[in-house]
Amino acid sequence: MRRSASPLTLLRAAHPGPAVAVTAFSAALTLAAGGSAGTAVLVALAVAAGQLAIGWANDAVDADRDVAAGRTDKPVATGALARGAVAAAATAAAAAAVPLSLLLGLVPASLHLAGLAAGLAYDLRLKATLASPLPYCVFFGLLPAVAATAAGRSPSLLVCAAGAAVGLAAHFANTVPDAEADAATGVRGLPQRLGPAASRVASALLVLLGAGVLLVGGWADLPVLARALLVLAAATGAVGAASRSRNGFRAVVAAAALCVTGVVASGTSLLPA
Repeated sequence: MRRSASPLTLLRAAHPGPAVAVTAFSAALTLAAGGSAGTAVLVALAVAAGQLAIGWANDAVDADRDVAAGRTDKPVATGALARGAVAAAATAAAAAAVPLSLLLGLVPASLHLAGLAAGLAYDLRLKATLASPLPYCVFFGLLPAVAATAAGRSPSLLVCAAGAAVGLAAHFANTVPDAEADAATGVRGLPQRLGPAASRVASALLVLLGAGVLLVGGWADLPVLARALLVLAAATGAVGAASRSRNGFRAVVAAAALCVTGVVASGTSLLPA
């Protein structure tokens, strides 16, 4: 008989590591765009709700696959959490994301909800198709625009392009350690079709592209610290993405954090005048 799930068990099903990282990135980008601490908190709340919805929806949709793959790290797969409970949590989080987003204003709300829709589309359908990278590109490309417009600034195309590239890198890196399980359960997204070796190469190149866009596009105006952080981001992601384990994904997240820190250190030099 399945026991009642604790809040901690429910939180584990939400993919808390990536959710916390993306939420922190959104708040930092808001501050970098000149937003107030209050605005950064509102952005973080909206993004956190969206990330919870995407994470819980993922585990609800993938429950059968996770059981078949023997995923002991997934509470639904181990029976510690009912599939219906995590689906209900995903629905509640997605519903909460709407008013929280609207508190930011119509434009940032529209951008964030478009990204949220892309993330949910990945969970519900696109994960196992050739279009699997598209939601990552949309969500992480829009995230800097959400932060900038919430802060009352025009978004930087350079930062949005870098976000899309690093988000894509995370997608490719995250599939590498799950290659065998994905093959056994019929997940055939683009990284799975390319295979682990090609996915590692793609992830490394995309990290280099993301950091490179910021370095080349803003080199003349970037402070030395920002340049150093972006170079370190490129090296961290490119080298780490070669890993066959979860460390590849962690390296890409670390590279993303360094990119965000580089944007913060750049002040307003990467923002439109």
